[in-house]
Amino acid sequence: MSVNLAVPQLLSSHIMQEIDQVLQQNGLSPATLKLEVTESGIMENIEMAFDVLHAIRKRGITLSIDDFGTGYSSLSYLHRFPFDTLKVDRSFVIEMEKDVKNLEIIRGIVGLAHNLEKKVIVEGIETETQLAQVRELGCEYGQGYLFAKPLPKEEAEKLLGTLESFS
Repeated sequence: MSVNLAVPQLLSSHIMQEIDQVLQQNGLSPATLKLEVTESGIMENIEMAFDVLHAIRKRGITLSIDDFGTGYSSLSYLHRFPFDTLKVDRSFVIEMEKDVKNLEIIRGIVGLAHNLEKKVIVEGIETETQLAQVRELGCEYGQGYLFAKPLPKEEAEKLLGTLESFS
């Protein structure tokens, strides 16, 4: 399960207790949880974010940088953070078919992620052409209206039971 972690939550002095409490109350293994943090959120307080993210990762929780490529982060910090995946912002995918520069930006992000031993999630896939392009670039995961629009819980559970692997 992926959950967006807002900047105030990430920087809260009680975040670790809150995560532990939610996992315990719901009987969840930390391995079933992926926390997504925006790139810009990390940069607001780098040192505190660094410590919290490492504590989260030590619990076995997966971490993802959300909206990668849209913030003002310094690439010099990227290798220091314990992220498992980079999530490419949908703004690059939407324009990918019209402007080859956006495709090249995604190619660069994928190359960077793979060189850092991270996986890539691409947001905003809406067409078969976009899907083919991101698969060709080596992206491991994708999200978007091509797969499903937002669904109520019951319909989402039914869909998850029938989906094939992305690759």
